[in-house]
Amino acid sequence: MLDISVLGPFRVALRGRPVVPTAAKPRKVLALLALCPDSFVSVDALMEELWQDHQPRSAATTLQTYILHLRNLIAATLEDVPGAAELDAKDVVVTKAGGYLLDTHGGTVDVREYQSRAVAGHRAMTAGEFATAADRFREALALWQGRALVDVQTGPRMTAEVLHLEESRLSVLSRRVDADLRLGRHHEILGELVGLCVEHPLDETFHGQYMVALCRAGRRGRALEVYARLRQAMKSELGTEPSQAMTALHRTILSDSGIDWEPRTASRGGAVRLPQAS
Repeated sequence: MLDISVLGPFRVALRGRPVVPTAAKPRKVLALLALCPDSFVSVDALMEELWQDHQPRSAATTLQTYILHLRNLIAATLEDVPGAAELDAKDVVVTKAGGYLLDTHGGTVDVREYQSRAVAGHRAMTAGEFATAADRFREALALWQGRALVDVQTGPRMTAEVLHLEESRLSVLSRRVDADLRLGRHHEILGELVGLCVEHPLDETFHGQYMVALCRAGRRGRALEVYARLRQAMKSELGTEPSQAMTALHRTILSDSGIDWEPRTASRGGAVRLPQAS
């Protein structure tokens, strides 16, 4: 069984034994294969990740050398794993026509676990089951141990996937905050929202959620200050005004007519997909 973690430091373990190389380019090859577990990854995709538009004449041969390096590392690990005699390194890093496949043999993949919990959270939100949604979203977010592939030198393909994963994480986080607000947990999440607004100074969703939480906690003046700071930041950095949803929220707070706001602004993708490389 091959266990894979990419939501933070890169980890691949074969029955509990680590098999990630220290050399940068073999590590990069394994990381791209690990982002697409049990799926075909083409030689072209691997070479683009390694060398972009500056592929040497020996690129194909060099890639084969990296694959051999990975298999030797796996083979050495298999020798030390009790009961693994039925496995061969070529059964783990599998050669396919025009590419390779990393076979997990039923191991755990943190992205898959994240996907499963996030999808369950989205379904619960749609059904109005906010306590369940908050729990599933928390479980999904708990799988993150830092920025995805934080210790891998990513090329163009992996950089795009890392950005996608981060957008997915922010989407799940904002929906978890929304679920908590619907459950009346505004006092509990005020501190978290302060940090999110500092970390994402132009994010309308987090600022809107913070304003709602402040109002429900009886801090209407502070909510207006948050809006003013966001508006100034957007004008200074982007040359734009806040969205209609945010200005409507601002007017509602000014009129003190009660807060019933849903975070539709800056919506991020709801469904979580596994990365694909071909």
